[in-house]
Amino acid sequence: MQSRFARRAVVCVLLSSAATAAVAGAPDTSLRPRSRAITPARTRPQARTNLQDLIALSGLTGTVSVLLTDTASGEVIEGNTPDMPLPPASVTKAVTALYALETLGTDHRFETRIFADGPIRDGVLDGDLILVGGGNPNLVTDDLADLAQTLKDTGLTSVTGRFYVHDNVLPNLDEIDDSQLNHLGYNPAISGLNLNFNRVHFEWKRAGGAYTVAMDARSKQHRPSVTIAKMRIVDRDVPVYTYRDGGDLDEWTVARGALGRGGSRWLPVRYPALYAGEVFATFARSQGIVLSPPSEIPAVRGTAIATHQSDDLQTMMRAMMQFSTNLTAEVAGLAATEERAGQARGLRTSALGMTRWTKERAGIAAQFADHSGLGDTTRITATGMVALLNAAGVASVMRPVLKTIPFLDDNKRPIADFPAQVLAKTGTLNFVSSLAGYIRTTSGRDLTFAIFAGDLDARAAGKLSNDEQPFGSITYNTNAKKLQAKLLRRWARLS
Repeated sequence: MQSRFARRAVVCVLLSSAATAAVAGAPDTSLRPRSRAITPARTRPQARTNLQDLIALSGLTGTVSVLLTDTASGEVIEGNTPDMPLPPASVTKAVTALYALETLGTDHRFETRIFADGPIRDGVLDGDLILVGGGNPNLVTDDLADLAQTLKDTGLTSVTGRFYVHDNVLPNLDEIDDSQLNHLGYNPAISGLNLNFNRVHFEWKRAGGAYTVAMDARSKQHRPSVTIAKMRIVDRDVPVYTYRDGGDLDEWTVARGALGRGGSRWLPVRYPALYAGEVFATFARSQGIVLSPPSEIPAVRGTAIATHQSDDLQTMMRAMMQFSTNLTAEVAGLAATEERAGQARGLRTSALGMTRWTKERAGIAAQFADHSGLGDTTRITATGMVALLNAAGVASVMRPVLKTIPFLDDNKRPIADFPAQVLAKTGTLNFVSSLAGYIRTTSGRDLTFAIFAGDLDARAAGKLSNDEQPFGSITYNTNAKKLQAKLLRRWARLS
């Protein structure tokens, strides 16, 4: 495990992660020419706005890179600075999904297993029990409850030895991107044994003048309390959160002045294997199997006696596109690189492997810092992204996993039975907004597009502010999404 860190303070409690959607009801901006005949002012049709005008009217600073092509022929329909490398943010996950699916196969599954290191006689294991992670990034608390039931069903009743956890199937990292603020739940540790996307749920309530706090590993059916992460309320206004490595546990403080009446948020876990071990031991105890506190072990011993399998990879990639889970992307990319290289690689080396693969797969130049898009040193052009999506055989792999982007009315309500379809991946960082995928027009024509917008100077300044949402970032990303919506509406009308 890498050395821990003490990082700068922040002033915001919550970070919202917005998804991009196409908005209906925008002015007609079809590419078809209109009659230039002069008509009375009240009935004169609006002028057709070209792509550059729409970008200029968006109010976006920095660079806006756009490319639209015909999917079948590759014909360029329109574009704006399409060869400018920009951070794609979570559009990176579309590249990762293709990389993982073509390398590991759609039916690939991750296994979490229980090993018994010793003989079992009359339900008693005379030896150690080991929880072995297979890298599953989507393992949740309810899955560990099921695994404990499976263990009980084997007839095991007690363990005389120790309880261990093993997570070395993948590299262990404290976080995905070390330039992010340390309390952000979407920047968790990476491990071969993950749980709840390596996040712990922190909840606080005020009763009178006092607060109660809870740290738990909740999922749909269960919410066991945990001790691997501890929270202490302190009398201050800022910073809102501080973190300290407590030696096999995470020690947090939170500012009393920021708590209000009550609330909750997810915080990252830096010891995910021990976190999973503590939760599993809770469920084993509920089955009558008492285990010692978990300890990490470097190598697996014994025989597998219980197994939990993840969903197939295609299902996992579809969920990743829907919810933009960073841990899923990182594990999928790391597993794909390991399959290609024949051994585990670190995150930066694995990202370099995906960079080389995109060159081989579609002849494009890109630079990936990770597999999720969280690190903003990743660069790709709109030309490169569209070329990858248009490469032979790619659409048949990507269409089943890309997210359907609905057309919305002016009140942000979906328009039922709208005669066009967008399958795409969104991406959002402060002062960075992206969207790429496929659109089927109202006439049934298939198009491929990429829209990348970024003000990198504003992003750099915002990171220095220590603010989750730097001044101006919400307005920038809102304007970027409005532009995306107008472009999708424009393109949906193409014949």
